[in-house]
Amino acid sequence: MSRTFSIAVCVLLASLSPSFAAEKMNVLFIVSDDLTNNTLSCYGSPVSKSPNIDKLAAKGVRFDRAYCQFPLCNPSRASFLTGLRPDTTKVYENATQFRKNIPDAQSVGQTFQKGGYFVARVGKLYHYGVPGQIGTDGLDDKPSWQLVVNPRGRDKDDEEKDLIFTLTPNGKGSGRYGGTLSWLAAEGTDAEQTDGKIAAEVVKQLEANKDKPFFLACGFFRPHTPYVSPKKYFEMYPADKLKLADVPPKHRESAPAPAFGSAKAEQEKMTDAQRQQALQAYYASTTFMDAQVGIVLDALEQLKLADKTIVVFISDHGYHLGEHGLWQKMSLFENSCRVPLVIYDPRSKGNGKASSRTVELVDLHATLAELAGLPAPKNDGTSLKPLLDDPSAKWDLPAITQVSRGTPTATGEPIGKNPWFLGASVRNERYRYTEWDGGKKGVQLYDYEKDPGELKNLAEDPMHADVVKQMKALLPKK
Repeated sequence: MSRTFSIAVCVLLASLSPSFAAEKMNVLFIVSDDLTNNTLSCYGSPVSKSPNIDKLAAKGVRFDRAYCQFPLCNPSRASFLTGLRPDTTKVYENATQFRKNIPDAQSVGQTFQKGGYFVARVGKLYHYGVPGQIGTDGLDDKPSWQLVVNPRGRDKDDEEKDLIFTLTPNGKGSGRYGGTLSWLAAEGTDAEQTDGKIAAEVVKQLEANKDKPFFLACGFFRPHTPYVSPKKYFEMYPADKLKLADVPPKHRESAPAPAFGSAKAEQEKMTDAQRQQALQAYYASTTFMDAQVGIVLDALEQLKLADKTIVVFISDHGYHLGEHGLWQKMSLFENSCRVPLVIYDPRSKGNGKASSRTVELVDLHATLAELAGLPAPKNDGTSLKPLLDDPSAKWDLPAITQVSRGTPTATGEPIGKNPWFLGASVRNERYRYTEWDGGKKGVQLYDYEKDPGELKNLAEDPMHADVVKQMKALLPKK
């Protein structure tokens, strides 16, 4: 009798095992806007307070050398949400919706929909003009989602009341606040801000969809300028205590002029006190955003979803806070190209470790599809699953980042007589090599073992000719 019963149990379990094996992991995909690694404690900041992102990084795999493919919102987001490089999407500016150029591309949202997931976004995933398009669809991609929510908070009201300080008080449109340094220590609570409303809506969606597989994309707007957060966050960072970036005299003579092409006239005129205020506001906005990440991650735990949810945290690109005399993005220096990337899959063997391998945001589509057991379309990325299992596994893929100089149209032609060209940069674990307009407008080479601040350009050094040759060979062929 017992033997017969055992056989019956085994047969029953065997018949059920496919359904157990097919149980789908959820995905919570969190994107911050314009966030530099240098203001996260888990990436070594001695000043910043980012306890919730730090906690996630301690649980998952933290990638220390992760890079965007284009340090500008629209090209970067179109790239990592499709798994296609900017040279494939042909998106190099903030005005073109990627389907104009590649109408049949399959986004990561579509991959998960085809896999039977509920797929939604809250906040900024594809490009929005910030702050002008907050509360709208921006350049969203409708086929990517089954549900979209566009919160609009007190920060928009304060913008319309002209309460936000900006370096360009006579500017027009979104460029007045979103295109330059602007900030506000806001009245009111976290929950009144757009990012607070985004966190609340994400929690609502987690509660509503906890019993079915979901891919939920959560796009925060901060710390993108205008750096707006409640006053309590500003109080955490006394401005006069913040250290400014050290820029050597005549530093701009050390590299080709296009390397500094993202500099803006109004930022050149800032006083040190204004620079410290900008740092204060940026740190405050980062910590405010981190608090909203905490609300979402706490909800995962409370809903008992943490053990069956893959969590990804990224920024769309990096950011300058005075390094090289630059602010914001659109350079090919490390601060602009490098991004925070944390992936927590409860099943990964490498959890709790950091990876020093060179990886790219374009890898995310392939990675998440493999982790979820879904077929992914042919794309330009490579799954990072081997590094999630062994963060120190052999990995010899470099990271490619591009940026434009001048202003192209949606078809890549220059606007009027304004010439434009691309800079292309390749990063491996030791070096970065950069060419401007295929090398015609200059080249750069930096050795991060000896020069982490990118102060000595070695491109013309005969002792590094072989390194230049090797790195040049890694750049995409035109």
